Amino acid sequence: MSLYRIMIPTKVYFGRNIWREALKEQESLLQGTVMIVTTGRSLRRFGYIDELKEQLGQCSYIKKIIIFDGISANPKLSEVREGISLGKREQADMIIGFGGGSAMDGAKAIAAGIKSKEDIEVYFYQGKEPGEDTLPVIAIPTTAGTGSELSKAAILTDEVRKVKTGIRGNALYPLTAIVDSCFTETVPFRITMETGFDVLAHAAESYISRAASPYTRVQSETAIQIAGQYLPRLAECLSDAEAREKMSFASMIMGINLGNASTCLPHRLQYPLGAHTDTSHGAGLAALFTAWICCEYKYAPERVERILELLTGEKKQGEADCAEAMHQFIHSLKLPVSLREMGIAKEQLLVFAKEVSGNIGNDPASCEEGIILKLYETAWQEETACRRS
Repeated sequence: MSLYRIMIPTKVYFGRNIWREALKEQESLLQGTVMIVTTGRSLRRFGYIDELKEQLGQCSYIKKIIIFDGISANPKLSEVREGISLGKREQADMIIGFGGGSAMDGAKAIAAGIKSKEDIEVYFYQGKEPGEDTLPVIAIPTTAGTGSELSKAAILTDEVRKVKTGIRGNALYPLTAIVDSCFTETVPFRITMETGFDVLAHAAESYISRAASPYTRVQSETAIQIAGQYLPRLAECLSDAEAREKMSFASMIMGINLGNASTCLPHRLQYPLGAHTDTSHGAGLAALFTAWICCEYKYAPERVERILELLTGEKKQGEADCAEAMHQFIHSLKLPVSLREMGIAKEQLLVFAKEVSGNIGNDPASCEEGIILKLYETAWQEETACRRS
């Protein structure tokens, strides 16, 4: 039997309306100057940041609370630099990442940079892992999608060089994750669908991944079923609290999978796409996904069929049947089914293909010559090649 290692170093609180109780339990860790890293705009509008600040103000050991709300939907290297400068200036002792995946990724990167003697680019471009001087992070997600609260990566974009990649290392695992679905209940339709599809992508890719284990595959199957049942419910009714809670749970367990099984080609291909176009991560994945299902079927047909059976509740057989089912699921969520629908010019595909990086060998289809450009070109078409055959 193969040797499997499962790492879950983060303490997790999960539920609905449990965040205040969770923070009280963590009071002994909340000391000195606490820096909240967030996207800020909608969270301020709904009063969430004020509520969080008020709750933190009741913690006995906190001397000062500072807020950095300069993180955008696709966190930028320049924004992280700004956050690091503020944290150094204010001598931050702990970071709270509060928001979607972008806020949590920004928080982890800022935590890595405040006490470090290294420039953030050393981690970003040279792949050096952040060290023990990384500040502790409490992650509180407000969307159900990225699973960043349980992963060891911070995905950032250098907007000048048009490079999107990750800072990774065990030191980036948050100390505590507080996953409370109440924060997701005000997320608008488009972001709900895009982040929800990211959950499905994590589940399907970590299921196919060569690094998958029996443990991560069980979690993938659970998350795929949840996405198939509850994401369409949210497409019909955004106020469905049960569906919100279920999707938060699926997102959370896929955060565990990210650290233990990683992802496959769709995530690798989305990074250059997102870096050059500043488009949504979830939308880019959706536009790539049917093409990936087509290409992956050749190498893992049973697993692809199982993914679509779990997603739809119906037996699927054959490449075209699986691709059609995925296409229809994406379309039902009003997400883009092709790169052309996203407004991507065909001439950009070769540029994207040359810039794909990371561990593509995690994907069984990576052995095929020219697979990266083939995936981009297939995903650009309105109708995928396998759906026409």
